[in-house]
Amino acid sequence: MNSQTQQILAHLKAGRPITPIEALDEYGCFRLSGRIYDLRQEGHTITRDMVETPSGKRVAQYRMEA
Repeated sequence: MNSQTQQILAHLKAGRPITPIEALDEYGCFRLSGRIYDLRQEGHTITRDMVETPSGKRVAQYRMEA
């Protein structure tokens, strides 16, 4: 597992949801969906919700169930 994926996993395990913009800003991750795919392949249960940004755009928000 690369360090970007490890950082995102730690973020999710801390109970914090994450969007692609947050992943880019905090971890330099340009393709959050790819990292989420990798984590799911390792057996992690991660859910996706669609949320609206302040500008009105809808984006995926990922979270790990506690």
